[in-house]
Amino acid sequence: MKFSPEVTEQLRHYVYLYIDPSTDEIFYIGKGVGNRIFAHLSEMNESKKVSTIQELKKQGKSPKIELLRYGLSESEAALIEASVIDFVGTGNLTNKVRGQHSRSYGRISAKEIIATYSAPPVQITHKVILITINRIYRSDMSALELYEATRGIWRVGRRRERAEYAFAIYRGVVREVYRIHHWYPSGTLTYQTRDDSDFGSRGRWEFKGEIAVDIREQYYFRSVRKYLGSSNQNPFRYVNI
Repeated sequence: MKFSPEVTEQLRHYVYLYIDPSTDEIFYIGKGVGNRIFAHLSEMNESKKVSTIQELKKQGKSPKIELLRYGLSESEAALIEASVIDFVGTGNLTNKVRGQHSRSYGRISAKEIIATYSAPPVQITHKVILITINRIYRSDMSALELYEATRGIWRVGRRRERAEYAFAIYRGVVREVYRIHHWYPSGTLTYQTRDDSDFGSRGRWEFKGEIAVDIREQYYFRSVRKYLGSSNQNPFRYVNI
């Protein structure tokens, strides 16, 4: 199955859904252009999305594929994709991340948005690695989800070994404080709330740790924006190292 050039010209950018025909439940949300919508049917990897498609095929079924919106610009498609993923919830999808858009920051409670913009700045006095998780953070994350989102997987060098603590950062505010016990090559540890099927990427690392109850209140829900700089390219920053 594929779109003709005439069809793709009319569709422009679009947002699409993969649906389990047995339950009518959406299991994947994506955005694309051209024939991107059909690409997942021939993918061969160990992702949860692909395994879901393969399981349907074993049952003699195919996923229902629907266009949610089309005729969009690239930025409009990105915004709609992120919004729908937030609405459905990644816990109900095979998507690994929530989607992104340059002008939006995802689903968040009213209580937390007030706290975010009111967070007082803090002076960091410990040896810390700040880990920004803007793309996968949710305000209703469980403690385990937040920990597993923060601990891996990162392309960090030997400097990581000098960090005693890791701070989970969302929009420049500390969401949790962890004491680092040890760093491991990615793919070493198991994850209960994330699809870790392809976490064995060479050159990436993950840490094992626990909530640092001794210093948590010093930093929790405090702003560290002054340490992050203006660039959003690097998801981590070292402080006092």
